[in-house]
Amino acid sequence: MYMSRWDGGSRLLAFKTLLLFFILPERVSEGLESMSSQLTNAPAKPATSRGEMILGGFVSLLNIDETLQSFTKEPEIYLFGNMMPKNYQHILSMYFAVREINQDLQLLPNTTLGLEVYENCFSVRLASKHLLDLLFLKQGNPINYNCVRRRRRNLLAIIGGLTSPNSIHMAHVLNTYKIPQLSYGSSDPVLSDKRQFPSFFSMVPNENLQYEGIVQLLKHFGWNWIGLLVSEDENGETFLQNLQPKLFQNDRKGANRCTGREKLGSLPGSVFEMTMSGESYNIYNGVYSSARALQAMRSRRAKAASLRNQDRAIVQPWQLHYFLGNTHFNNGAGDEIIFDEKGDFDPGYDIFNMVTFHNKSFQRIQIGRMVSKAPDGKTFIISESAILWNHKFQQVPPFARCVQRCRQGYSKAVQEGKQACCYNCTKCPEGRISAEIDADQCGRCPEDHYSNAEKDQCLPKGFSYLSYGEPLGVALTSLILFFSATLILVAVIFLLHWDTPIVKANNRNITCILLSSLLLCYLCSLLFIGWPGEVTCFLRQTLFGTIFSISVSCVLAKTITVVLAFLATKPGNRMRKWLGRRLAASVIVLCSFIQAVICAAWLMTSSPFPELDMHSLTDEIIVQCNEGSDSMFYVVLGYLGLLASISFTVAFFARKLPDTFNEAKLITFSMLVFCSVWLSFIPAYLSTKGKHMVAVEIFSILASTTGLLGCIFLPKCYIMLLSPHLNTKGHLNRRIV
Repeated sequence: MYMSRWDGGSRLLAFKTLLLFFILPERVSEGLESMSSQLTNAPAKPATSRGEMILGGFVSLLNIDETLQSFTKEPEIYLFGNMMPKNYQHILSMYFAVREINQDLQLLPNTTLGLEVYENCFSVRLASKHLLDLLFLKQGNPINYNCVRRRRRNLLAIIGGLTSPNSIHMAHVLNTYKIPQLSYGSSDPVLSDKRQFPSFFSMVPNENLQYEGIVQLLKHFGWNWIGLLVSEDENGETFLQNLQPKLFQNDRKGANRCTGREKLGSLPGSVFEMTMSGESYNIYNGVYSSARALQAMRSRRAKAASLRNQDRAIVQPWQLHYFLGNTHFNNGAGDEIIFDEKGDFDPGYDIFNMVTFHNKSFQRIQIGRMVSKAPDGKTFIISESAILWNHKFQQVPPFARCVQRCRQGYSKAVQEGKQACCYNCTKCPEGRISAEIDADQCGRCPEDHYSNAEKDQCLPKGFSYLSYGEPLGVALTSLILFFSATLILVAVIFLLHWDTPIVKANNRNITCILLSSLLLCYLCSLLFIGWPGEVTCFLRQTLFGTIFSISVSCVLAKTITVVLAFLATKPGNRMRKWLGRRLAASVIVLCSFIQAVICAAWLMTSSPFPELDMHSLTDEIIVQCNEGSDSMFYVVLGYLGLLASISFTVAFFARKLPDTFNEAKLITFSMLVFCSVWLSFIPAYLSTKGKHMVAVEIFSILASTTGLLGCIFLPKCYIMLLSPHLNTKGHLNRRIV
């Protein structure tokens, strides 16, 4: 049986060997010169060995197989794995930043900043082993014990690691010694907990901002049916969250051995980018943050006291925490570097347009930015003119949706059992609109507005009332004036024949009162036309009810007078004493007084008032009179119906009295018309709205008034004008056998 142990040293050797084959040291210099040619000939500051400060760098370039051994044979050691050349830029960024700092005579004078880089191979165990090697100078990794009394070089901070698991395990070890750790690739939110990881500082922007930026980008182009390509690691799992990870297989071709004369610039952009990547930018900022923190700490010491050999004093890593947390400077690119209270640096994200070429190279073009703390509150910034689309898309965003957009006037309706992005479009109902594309719901119009036919905008409602200027108002007004003129003509005819027997026989005083009340009935209907004001609403129904009760009371008085007159002609009948003006006047006054009391009670308890009805009609506001109490309105109508029914009953039984000119027949027909009109009025009135309801009431007033006028007075006018031989006393006193 063979015993197997973790041989990290062999793998580190394999990594170093691979680097030698990949690129020679002078090629590293060329790579650095391409990143910062302006610093190539800058003077270097003098170095002191005792005061040298060391930064530990942890990178991951080689993805090796960590499958556990079976312990049944000698362990296999994989010298090569899946090489990620683009991560080599991380090392270049470290050396570039250290070299730039060491060439700056103003930053960290009399101090040389050193760098030790370790390859973690994306392995948690290898990262832990190399971290212990760095901490204990390769003295056998004695936990919590330092075998060397005085270090030749001081460890300032750790830059790394790339993945969250590596960073978390390194942080647990570094917390023990309070050594600052500046991570350039870890995005696990647990690392922001200062209680667990007080020595951890993140150079990575807030990942939530990245997700929001992606969402904003998709929303900007209107894409909701997309595919996601993510790395097969914890970052990819975090990105997908609850979505099922999709596995992607990379084509495996680190690979003929290099000749040693290759240049990084000749490699395709997909293998190695010459522009600084986001992670390399984070490394650059991490190195500078450590140097700035060290400079700030030394500046404070120099101000506090003047000590000998100040630059040679040993700096403990934990002393750097306060100064790292309060670091605030602008880097070489002019960007502001500052940590928040959680030790996170959040510069935001750049949005790039990847322009690919036929030779498999590509170019990054910055088209926008996602900023977490924008002064104007605009976190998402994008330039449409800077975007270069594939020629297949004809320079417009490709369509990436499972359904068409919901245009204006429609809202989204989720389909049951389907994704939320696959929805139906439903037209907005009445009174609601949507003025935007893909509206979640339709907005309600204000009360005084209505939605147009397209349901994309609200239009102001017009006012609906029966006006004198519209055709219906003109027609009704013309009828009122015509019938009023006709009634006046009838009154003139009666005045011209005032002393004729037919006028005398029908009680001239009642006739005058009846004609006057009928004229007022015609004229009171004018109160129903025009803008409903407070005065018109207050008066129109009560005036109508009172005047009509006078008219019907006059008809009832006429009917009673006819019956009593017939009975008085019989010998020995005592009804003669009831004849005269006092009986007719008493009937008219009593019946009208009851209606007046009802109307007065109506006005005192709940008087009518004008109101605006905004809901009954879709596109109009009904200007109407609120009757105050519908019950009182129907009591008024009911009382009129009661008077008409009594008149009709009395006249019906007196219609066959043997008079030459029996007025009871005419009253019977007039009351029949009156009752028919108002019985038809009630259902018609209740089934209409607005000005049509008012028109129904006006028509009922005109019809019933004209019925009384026509049935009672027109036959008499016919006799007076066309048959004067019938208008004689002898003819009227003649009995029909």
